[in-house]
Amino acid sequence: MYLVVGLGNPGRQYEATRHNMGFDVIDRLVEEHRIPQGGVKFNAMYGKGIIGGEQVLLMKPLSYMNLSGGPVRDMANYFKIDSETEMIVIYDDIDLEPGQLRIRKQGSAGGHNGIKDLIRQLGTQKFVRIKVGVGAKPQGWDLADHVLGRFSTQERKLVDEAQERACKAVEMILSRGTDAAMNEFNKKTGVV
Repeated sequence: MYLVVGLGNPGRQYEATRHNMGFDVIDRLVEEHRIPQGGVKFNAMYGKGIIGGEQVLLMKPLSYMNLSGGPVRDMANYFKIDSETEMIVIYDDIDLEPGQLRIRKQGSAGGHNGIKDLIRQLGTQKFVRIKVGVGAKPQGWDLADHVLGRFSTQERKLVDEAQERACKAVEMILSRGTDAAMNEFNKKTGVV
């Protein structure tokens, strides 16, 4: 079984914000693959289904972004998920332009507090991640205001396309492996 985690913040006020990119991709996967949702365990919403011929657990931590690691660790331990080989984490990245994707097998938190907590709680930087670009903060803006803000109409189009590609990337990772997905999706920028 694979654990596919989307990072974000619970609550209506955070819907469709830059920081909820992971939640948005999980919602698309749920819809596209008709995966029943509604389970709540370890302070996270989850549902089980099949994607790319593999059994998956789709998860959205409800602990707020900066404390995502505890629920992910607990869910992984409960379902005996090996975070290094059976976990995919999807989240926003301000170092990528809106619409860009980057898939990595491991790495540092890169300043992302949700990933920082995940690394701390899991005790490893080795887990597959799909980073979806949300754009750098404008000069003089507070970072929190930027990531909790919404996209412009032009950015929204690019981000919607990137979310669709992120879903395809999850499918490819599960069916053909991370290297194949990296070769396919890391070369496509999505930027016009």
